Amino acid sequence: MKLLLDENLPKRLKTDLQEHEVYTVGDKGWNSIKNGELLKLLIEEDFDALITFDKNLQYQQNFRKYSIPVIVLNAPINTYIELTKLCPRLLDHLKNNEIKPGPIIIPPS
Repeated sequence: MKLLLDENLPKRLKTDLQEHEVYTVGDKGWNSIKNGELLKLLIEEDFDALITFDKNLQYQQNFRKYSIPVIVLNAPINTYIELTKLCPRLLDHLKNNEIKPGPIIIPPS
């Protein structure tokens, strides 16, 4: 799958998702782009999902307008040490193709 890590996530998370094609917002030169515009770019560039730490995104965007899944890593803080703990659950969702357009919350174990 082609995935984008939002700028609020540590770049090191790419190493936890090596079986996928993973880019950071910085890799694409999309730093500081607003969420609505970012979702449009993801669709234009054939990304399969956005991975973010932004728990408010699901309330800020009208996901009926965008046909892309937004995976929210729900951890107490957005450090690599905390977020890497969620990667096995995230990978299970991706492996089992349990992603559909709109927000998907990956809660702590």
